[in-house]
Amino acid sequence: MLVRLGFVALSLLLHDASPNKTLTYKSYTNLPADPEIRLYRLHSLVRKNLNNTKRILIHANAHDIKIYRLTSKLIPLATHPDVMQWDYIADFHDEFLDIGDFIKKNGMRISAHPDHFTILNSPKKEILASSIKDLEYHGRIMDAMGLSTKMGKLVLHIGGVYDSKLKAIDRFTENFMNLPFHIRDRIILENDDKVYTAREVLDICKQIEAPMVLDIHHHWCNNNGEHIDGLLEDIFSTWNRQDLPPKIHISSPKCEKNVRAHADYVDINFFYNFLRIAKKTNQDFDVMIEAKNKDKALLQLMADLKNFENIHFISDASFEI
Repeated sequence: MLVRLGFVALSLLLHDASPNKTLTYKSYTNLPADPEIRLYRLHSLVRKNLNNTKRILIHANAHDIKIYRLTSKLIPLATHPDVMQWDYIADFHDEFLDIGDFIKKNGMRISAHPDHFTILNSPKKEILASSIKDLEYHGRIMDAMGLSTKMGKLVLHIGGVYDSKLKAIDRFTENFMNLPFHIRDRIILENDDKVYTAREVLDICKQIEAPMVLDIHHHWCNNNGEHIDGLLEDIFSTWNRQDLPPKIHISSPKCEKNVRAHADYVDINFFYNFLRIAKKTNQDFDVMIEAKNKDKALLQLMADLKNFENIHFISDASFEI
């Protein structure tokens, strides 16, 4: 069973490589009102973000890290309704294609995770509209990189409960199915740590035929007594129509008083216990590490795995068990 590890957005091993360079809306409005000056400021930030994204990808590939999550902040204030509209895709056409070509040439798996304000089951039309706008923004970025809907995925939570969970699920399902196919086909659904359990998300995924990402930490925080070993095979099967293997998320609780927060590193026993369960499926899968220490946590987890005799290392970021 082959397992590959990846990390989220930032590298803590590279100097000055943040792809999250941005400015607040207040800072934007404090700029001179001249559109050219404002556009110049936005251009400079995007150029830095795209350059650092390429640097991170080169660094990841050097360690054979093939799983990477793009930041959602590549284009500052891109979906803000009161910020000037500009064609960032055309202005950075070559840079986007260069990043996409590197990703495809090196067989990397890319995703993004729109933030918690992107909600498809809100009863408020304006929130739904802004959520769709945000999904379209992420899709445009991946389109610009030349990443197909099978290659570039968007991780999404179900959302809130609102009037009732059953109505909220129905509303999510209806709004999801009404999305344009080029957006809908990118979405993969994840269980969360407070509201929608792995069992509930799995049932939704089966209904709408969408892949599911199992977040182990979230499942530990939020379940109705279900055990992972009773769900995992069905969760993995939601990927049967995809070109990519199943993917999971892993992090560890920060502390007893704040169990939902992510720790700096992944607890090796927490992860290894999951590996023992997953081994029963004999299914290759990828792991997105959501620890605070990003790529440092990934390499530390690989080092910790050396304590187990049944792990066969393939590279700096992949192994067989």
